[in-house]
Amino acid sequence: MAPAITLAAETELSAANTGFMLICSALVMLMTPALAFFYGGMVRVKSTLNMLMMSFISLGIVTILWVLYGFSLAFGTDSGSLIGWNSDWVGLSGVDKDELWGTYNIPLLVFMVFQLMFAIITPALISGALADRVKFSAWALFIALWATVVYFPVAHWVWGEGGWAFDMGVIDFAGGTAVHINAGAAALGVILVIGKRVGFKKDPMRPHSLPLVMLGAGLLWFGWFGFNAGSWLGNDDGVGSLMFVNTQVATAAAILAWLVYEKIRHGAFTTLGAASGAVAGLVAITPSGGAVSPVGAIAVGAVAGLLCAMAVGLKYKFGYDDSLDVVGVHLVGGVVGSLLVGLLASGKGQSKVEGLFYGGGLEQFWKQCAGVFGVLAYSLVVSAILAFILDKTIGMRVSEDDEVAGIDQAEHAETAYDFSGAGGGAARTAAPAPVADTASKKVDA
Repeated sequence: MAPAITLAAETELSAANTGFMLICSALVMLMTPALAFFYGGMVRVKSTLNMLMMSFISLGIVTILWVLYGFSLAFGTDSGSLIGWNSDWVGLSGVDKDELWGTYNIPLLVFMVFQLMFAIITPALISGALADRVKFSAWALFIALWATVVYFPVAHWVWGEGGWAFDMGVIDFAGGTAVHINAGAAALGVILVIGKRVGFKKDPMRPHSLPLVMLGAGLLWFGWFGFNAGSWLGNDDGVGSLMFVNTQVATAAAILAWLVYEKIRHGAFTTLGAASGAVAGLVAITPSGGAVSPVGAIAVGAVAGLLCAMAVGLKYKFGYDDSLDVVGVHLVGGVVGSLLVGLLASGKGQSKVEGLFYGGGLEQFWKQCAGVFGVLAYSLVVSAILAFILDKTIGMRVSEDDEVAGIDQAEHAETAYDFSGAGGGAARTAAPAPVADTASKKVDA
């Protein structure tokens, strides 16, 4: 994310940059429904609607919290390098429509809504690890609490002027730490508290709709251009263009790396592997794409595709039930992309910082480590505590009977697909083909 103190001031609103940022904000908003499709296709039929709703509810809850106080906590005046606050931003009551964001030539409201879309999708990412077994009411409450005590402070650390990671010089262009490591660590913390699905490692839990998964992955890829290129908050100096190119390049490399690993390890190129590889590449280039060259982006994507493909199997080895591989893709991919900045930063992108392979030594790498592991530890511990409190009070999990029968019916009184008319009346009422006529046609042929 472009820091609010690094570009030359322009006092007049730029219609071009404002329009660009509004489009990018809409693209990032699209990513949450896209995530819902991606996750929704990966679960069994009986959990499809619940998976969709776990993403969609974030659109409602986080939007209201962000307007009321979240934006102020994340981007307001710093206090102790840990949190921000600006009373004029509470409920946006003191914000004029033509007030500019810092030294930038876009309205504060545009920056606010762009950042809102990041705040929405981050808790939605966590939901993939919890498929099939969490009460919807408990999940909704968890989102509200988690956004308040985890996401808003972490966003301030990484992107808010005065935040400790920001001041240290940790590079996170669009959310490797604040979004993906944050969500992946939170997912791990929660699943360690709530436990495994009924039948984990025993029953088949295959995706019910791979076309839906591919659709979701494609829409995520499309929306991610707004997520990444828009994070420079304008289009005046070419950095956003570099990020756009690197987003495409790294994603392509990650798909290929994942599929090669999959073919060698399992003997097939799968659609699920292609979709997962794409997301792994997108995650990894998110923090690093403004700092590396396109060749560096190929390396970022390839390494992420390979390591994430290897990491998704760790849940079977260590026994934690990460239903849809949030830990294996988002946590691991975020760590890989963030740390590679310290090795591959070219000094010709968003800043003059150079990584180890470009003669810059290990200084930036150690800064990246501090940001990565600081966010990871905080999110893991606090998320586990929140899940523990909710589990011991209102209960986080549905009953075992409801989980086995299907969480869609239990929590939403609906099912994703109506099969009542499948193979029905038309087939039964159609007249059978005359045997003699069919035979004569075969003879004629």
